[in-house]
Amino acid sequence: MNNIEVLYQKAVTLLQQLIAIPSFSKEEHDTASLIQQWFEDQGIDAERKDNNVYAKNDHFDPSKPTYLLNSHHDTVKPAKGYTNDPFNPIIRDGKLYGLGSNDAGGPLVSLIATFLHFYKEDNLPFNLILAATAEEEISGAYGISNMWDELGNINAAIVGEPTLMQMAVAERGLMVVDAVSTGISGHAARNEGTNAIYIAMKDIEWIQQFEFEKVSEFLGKVSMNVTVIETDNKAHNVVPDLCKFTIDIRLNELYTHEEVLNILRQHLHSKVGARSMKLRSSMIDMNHALVQSGTRLGFNSYGSPTLSDKALMPFPALKLGPGDSARSHSSDEFIFLHEIKDGIAKYIALLESLR
Repeated sequence: MNNIEVLYQKAVTLLQQLIAIPSFSKEEHDTASLIQQWFEDQGIDAERKDNNVYAKNDHFDPSKPTYLLNSHHDTVKPAKGYTNDPFNPIIRDGKLYGLGSNDAGGPLVSLIATFLHFYKEDNLPFNLILAATAEEEISGAYGISNMWDELGNINAAIVGEPTLMQMAVAERGLMVVDAVSTGISGHAARNEGTNAIYIAMKDIEWIQQFEFEKVSEFLGKVSMNVTVIETDNKAHNVVPDLCKFTIDIRLNELYTHEEVLNILRQHLHSKVGARSMKLRSSMIDMNHALVQSGTRLGFNSYGSPTLSDKALMPFPALKLGPGDSARSHSSDEFIFLHEIKDGIAKYIALLESLR
């Protein structure tokens, strides 16, 4: 067998083992142990922090630039409607089924195989660090964002997510905003008070109609959707003095969270506040070496509507991997076996092109 075939067989076996172990976010202890043991079985020293496992290439040289190969081994909980056991890694009709097979087990094991390919090479013009991380699905505090001290100086990253091996050069940011409209309570029969729901309705109508001016080439417009609305009042005959609603905002790279929040404050009567501003939109420069290498290999570029750990990285990052984002979090999740083999070959070609 050629080298790609050997790496592919190792990757599929490892992915089957990972699928068989439940690894919901914050519950990844056993898959972290499996990954660390797998590295040791390959003769690779791997370190662990919390449920994150990482390893450096054998001839790591601090004077060289360092590329991070990162993907996650946590999963969401199984969607309703599974007809297969989500923890039984069935292979059928060229597909490997199981929870996390596509998001992001396939990209993860493909990156691990790629790291193994380069691990012993003594004349690489760059360093490689492989990080199999936790809590990606919840952007948790004990995932990739808790690893910077251990990983050291990183020049750029390849983030393994299912992108059909096309380059996600940009990624939408997320800001969840809580809004509160305040009125005056009163008796509904006498039309007393000021109805907080009506104040909220006017604000929601503005949110529905407003369009942000700056449109991204890859990510399009900033989008806003009101997704939750509620009052504390449970009595039918009381005019509510408080109404709460939630706004899901997906940002392009042309607006900061602070700018969007200020626009809301200028136009809404409701009081608004962001739950978090850490999930920023991001874009890697189209002239970056990773993007240029991918372009030479014929990879297409696009803007991703979904978030990943790329949003938490303070350095350039390219999201790229086998599998299809449309299958993520779906019932009877699967990845085509040929996608894994193709992913390994293309990851290797991408890094070879950096020479």
